[in-house]
Amino acid sequence: MRKVLIVDDDQIVLEVLKMMLSDYYDVITASNGKEAVELYKRQKPDIVLMDILMPKMDGIEATRIIKLIDPDAKILAITAYASHKGKEMQKAGALDIIEKPVRKMELVEKIEKYLGPIRTV
Repeated sequence: MRKVLIVDDDQIVLEVLKMMLSDYYDVITASNGKEAVELYKRQKPDIVLMDILMPKMDGIEATRIIKLIDPDAKILAITAYASHKGKEMQKAGALDIIEKPVRKMELVEKIEKYLGPIRTV
């Protein structure tokens, strides 16, 4: 099963996104950018869903660091602030921007765009 790292400082958002994706992916979560970088190093997820505005380290900086660690890292920004920060996230290395609130199928389709179809066993 492919691994997805979801990064958001809002615990409710983390839980909702985890519920949306856990039938399809092995989901791990982080509550800030610093934690995301550490988890990325240890877990090597297939794709990262990164919030932008977070304490300790924002999504822009975390994306830059992850891309330094792994230039092939697949990172999607997931944010309510796409119009303000979306370009910065893409400059940092995000492949795409997903605007909150997000629907389950929209999210799965976006992930499949970068990872390919969900594998069923």
